Amino acid sequence: MKSIGDHIKQSRLALGLSQADAAKKLNISTPAFCKIETGQTDLNISRLLQISKTFKVPVMQLIAGQSEGSNSSEELTALKKELIEKEEEINKLRKKVIDLYDKLGI
Repeated sequence: MKSIGDHIKQSRLALGLSQADAAKKLNISTPAFCKIETGQTDLNISRLLQISKTFKVPVMQLIAGQSEGSNSSEELTALKKELIEKEEEINKLRKKVIDLYDKLGI
């Protein structure tokens, strides 16, 4: 699985920018940008948003490496299934909490 840094690099290369060019657009040093691409620096939300805006790509593309229309129906089906399983798990846990409150007489 590729990292956020890899996705940022792909977006930068798609724009035909060097690391120095990208760093200049982001008002950071080239070594700082290099550390972002190589994953040596953890990104905060504001920096991620800045990169997204500067590169004119959705934040999700930087995070997951997907363009807006690239979700396949198989991926969506798998995600829906996982969501249903998680909802069922949450409901079971809620029931356990209610049962525990009943046992405690609360």
